[in-house]
Amino acid sequence: MDTTENDLSHLFQQLGLAHSQQDINEFVSRNKLAAHTLLIDAQCWNQSQRAFIKEALMEDAQWSEVIDQLDVMMRG
Repeated sequence: MDTTENDLSHLFQQLGLAHSQQDINEFVSRNKLAAHTLLIDAQCWNQSQRAFIKEALMEDAQWSEVIDQLDVMMRG
């Protein structure tokens, strides 16, 4: 059983990104999404990160809710 916490910090760790609150805030500020852009199509992801996000969303995996939260943040 996977006991990894599902929060933004851990999602950023999964994606291989800096994961402090300040790092997350800076990432979101630098990578705002246009209304018509899907999160997985954002230019900030590498191929591996994009695949992880796409798979998590398609499978409605444990990360889906946190990924949705990130999507909203990147549009705000």
